[in-house]
Amino acid sequence: MKIQIPILSLVLLSPLLVQAHGDEDHGASGHAEPAGNPGAMFAGDKPRRLPDGRVFLPKETQRRLALRTLVPEERLVARTVELNGHVVMDPNASGRVQPLQAGRLMAGPSGLPLLGQKVARGEILAQVTPAVSTFDLATHAAQIADWEARRQLAEKELARLRKLTTVVARKEIDVAAAELAGLSAQIKALKQGVVKPELLLSPIDGVIASSSVVNGQVVESKEIVFEIIDPARLLIEAQVYDPRVANRIISANIPSDTTPLTYIGSGKALREGAVPLLFRADNARDLVLGQLLNIVAQTDQTLRGMPLPASAIVKNAANEPVVWLHVDAEYFVAEPVQVQPLDGEQVVVTGLREQQRVVVQGTTLLNQIR
Repeated sequence: MKIQIPILSLVLLSPLLVQAHGDEDHGASGHAEPAGNPGAMFAGDKPRRLPDGRVFLPKETQRRLALRTLVPEERLVARTVELNGHVVMDPNASGRVQPLQAGRLMAGPSGLPLLGQKVARGEILAQVTPAVSTFDLATHAAQIADWEARRQLAEKELARLRKLTTVVARKEIDVAAAELAGLSAQIKALKQGVVKPELLLSPIDGVIASSSVVNGQVVESKEIVFEIIDPARLLIEAQVYDPRVANRIISANIPSDTTPLTYIGSGKALREGAVPLLFRADNARDLVLGQLLNIVAQTDQTLRGMPLPASAIVKNAANEPVVWLHVDAEYFVAEPVQVQPLDGEQVVVTGLREQQRVVVQGTTLLNQIR
């Protein structure tokens, strides 16, 4: 009977031991997670940032985030400078329409042109009826009346001389006729000058870039009524404060859409303390007059660095540029670097070692893991 007591005790305790283990799940560490938390069984596989700053990211999550990496190679690349620029008109492919005198603007034969409308060189865009005061009108009418009186006297004098052809020299008759013709021409010019509208013509073939006038609007002398451009021939003006940089630029582009630019040259006089630079866009139809742009210009100087896609660069909590290194199968580390733009798609990175694998796609999502 003494031997049966321990055996019976073990038999009675066995269901209790099985029941205590039934709701537990041992993770990779071998420790059981609480059964009351339904997500705790996967806690070891969740993406998370570790206390040392590393990020744990399971392979399955890496595939869902479409992470891509590459091993950059250090090489010599062109040193670049970032410039602020804006779109300006090409003086050989643009024009402004301005009246020479103040007056009331009216539409031309085809109506007032609209924004973006194509116009031809010499086309009548509008007409301006000169603004004349009451005093000027009275003075003008008095001048016409004076010239009319002179013309009437000249007509009578010519008629009298023609009756005396036998005693008057032919030369005197011709002089009187010429005087009458001159007076008539002056009177005609005076009558037309006060009411003849000024025609506003298009100076080039192009499209209307700006217009803010309506029928009947009173415009001032030299006021810009229309601006006309050739949208395929716009220029970009930028400024640089170091004159030496202007002589080192060899190419440039717009990083936002990788539009290549042709460097035309620089001014030889400072404008607001800076040297103006001029570029021509190879695809100017996507630009608009006055548009502000960021420009990356390549110089003839070089530096040693690792070219990387611009998407590989993110900012850390201290607002420093960093790249994410793939240091192990499921672990990533942020590495601070120095960055310089290379072109619209790439940047030059310094501060990395050879053979380090850098995340170049999905970096923003990886940087958000906490």
